[in-house]
Amino acid sequence: MTPSLSGSAVSTLPIVCFGECMVELRPQAEGLWRQAFAGDTCNTAVYLARLLAEQGPAVCWAMGTGDDPFAASMREFWVGEGLGLSLLRSVSGGRTGLYAIHVDGQGERHFSYWRDTSAARTYFDAAPDGSTPLEQHSTQLQGLHFSAISLAILPPAGRARLMACAQAIRRNGGWVSFDTNYRPALWEDAAVARHAICAAMVASDRVLVSMDEWLALTGAQSEALALDALRALQCPELVIKRGGQHSWVSLLGAPVQVAEVAPIGQPVDTTAAGDAFAAGYLAARLRGRTPLAAAQVGNALAAAVVMHPGAIIPSAAMPALGLDK
Repeated sequence: MTPSLSGSAVSTLPIVCFGECMVELRPQAEGLWRQAFAGDTCNTAVYLARLLAEQGPAVCWAMGTGDDPFAASMREFWVGEGLGLSLLRSVSGGRTGLYAIHVDGQGERHFSYWRDTSAARTYFDAAPDGSTPLEQHSTQLQGLHFSAISLAILPPAGRARLMACAQAIRRNGGWVSFDTNYRPALWEDAAVARHAICAAMVASDRVLVSMDEWLALTGAQSEALALDALRALQCPELVIKRGGQHSWVSLLGAPVQVAEVAPIGQPVDTTAAGDAFAAGYLAARLRGRTPLAAAQVGNALAAAVVMHPGAIIPSAAMPALGLDK
C-alpha cells in the first residue's frame, strides 16, 4: 500500500470530477436549437475550475470519450474552461451522449436523453483492473467528486472500480465528495439505486443530497423522517439541499445547522443548480470555510446560475462569492 500523504502534500494535488459530459441542446428560437456541452459532474468541474483559477489546485475531468464528430469540440470546451484532461480514456468507436432541455413556465427543466451508446459508460470496460488513468493515479489526487449519475451510467463492475478509486484516495489522505443526483430512468430499479447510493454516501467525506430526490428514492413520508435516516448513515459532512428553501448542514455528532437561501426572482432555467451548489460548496471548503459558510456560498452560486439559460453560464456572469478574501 502507498504510504499516507501528509495533509500539506495532499492539498497541492489535483482534484478530479468523474462522470459524463454530453451535447446539450436547448431551444433558441422557433425550430432552432443551441448546442453546448454539459453533464452534472462536468458542470461542477467547470464551475469549480473557475472558482479556483486564481489560487487553487488543478481540476481534472475523467471520462470515457469517443471518436465521433462531437469529441474534438468537446475537448476544446474542456481545455477552454481550464480542466486537466490527463485522466480521460479514449474509447475507439465510442459516441457522445446527447440531451435536449425543455423548460416550463416556472423555469423547471425537463430532459430528453440519447445516451445509451455513450463512451462515458465504458470508461472501465475492456481495461484490466487498475489500468484506467483514474485508477493509475488515484493515490496522486487530492480529492474526487462524483455522483449517483456517475454510478448509474456504469455497469456493476465499473461501479465497483470507481468505488475502489474513492477508497484509495481516502486511504492516501484525500477526500471524496458525492452528490446523490437520483435519476430513476438510469437505474435498473429503485432498490439497486438505493443500495449503490447509500454505499457511496458511507464511503464519502462530503455528501450533497437533494431532499426531493431523496424522498423519491426512499419513500420517506416527511422531511423530518428523511433527515433522521440520512443522519443515521453517519456521514462526516452532510449537506441537504431543499430547492428554494434553506439548506441543512449536518456534521457527525453535531446539531443540524441552517444555511439560509436568499429570495430570488423567477428562475429562468434550473438546470445545473445543484451542480453549481456543489462547486461553490467544495471551493469554499478548499478555501478553509466552515461547512455552514460553504453551504451559503453554494446557495449563492446556484441562485446566480438559475437566472441564466443552460447548464453553464458565461464566465462574465459568475457572481462575486468572496472566496479570494
